Amino acid sequence: MFAVAYRMLGTITDAEDAVQDAWLRWSAAPRSQVADPGAYLARIAVNTALNRLRAARARREAYVGPWLPEPLLTETGPDPADRAELAESVSMAMLVVLESLSPDERAVFVLREVFGFSHAEIGATLGKPDAAVRQLAHRAREHVQARRPRFDVDWNQQREVTDRFLAAAAGGDIEGLVSVLAPSVTLLSDGGGKAKAALRPITGPAKVARFIAGIATRPYMGTDISAMSIDAAEINGAPGTLISAGGRPIAVLTMAVADGRITAIQLLANPDKLGAIASGRTLLR
Repeated sequence: MFAVAYRMLGTITDAEDAVQDAWLRWSAAPRSQVADPGAYLARIAVNTALNRLRAARARREAYVGPWLPEPLLTETGPDPADRAELAESVSMAMLVVLESLSPDERAVFVLREVFGFSHAEIGATLGKPDAAVRQLAHRAREHVQARRPRFDVDWNQQREVTDRFLAAAAGGDIEGLVSVLAPSVTLLSDGGGKAKAALRPITGPAKVARFIAGIATRPYMGTDISAMSIDAAEINGAPGTLISAGGRPIAVLTMAVADGRITAIQLLANPDKLGAIASGRTLLR
């Protein structure tokens, strides 16, 4: 249920609340009348998440700068197929794409494409006829496919590109940064008005490189660069970077890598969104 709600909402607290609501309703349900507990719980979780997502839209429109989902540590194991499958549905870049769907489109896409629900099951969950569900599914799939981030399946290559990026950033090496950035690269940085971040998306290798070199060679959040620790981590199913100071996370960096170059960067520094990382909360699926 949490896996469904998190993909629907992109926020951990709201996803946990949706799961709690579903559990309370399940606890009060007449069990003899529930033919399929899994479908019943999914229906409650999705509809609770839909209500929360619609309410959140207005708040996100007033958000200071780009809005990014809350990151989660993941554990997918060594199997490349498992890693690729998780990254396809829950990477920061994919959640950003899902954010551009309407609430109903997002619900249909998550249930159909990620969890394999049939159109009839989704219709029963959302209270919509089969034809409407199929139309929503088609529209959502086309939208996502046009914007879906590409990922290199080779985990080692992703990590190698990330390491080259970090080394160039630490040295303020603009040319080195440009060399690992794709021509269409876009950087989103989320400070939520509480941490240093760009207020608009940054596009193009030269602009992205200058921004990264600038923040990587100056004190950040009152912390000198030499006092920071930079550690590799698996974040939302992909190689990520955890930046800490004094034992607490101050930023999370994730990237999409394709053909040996970085196509998208997400830098999250809003302290309100780092609680799950700090606590070690892990999403397993």
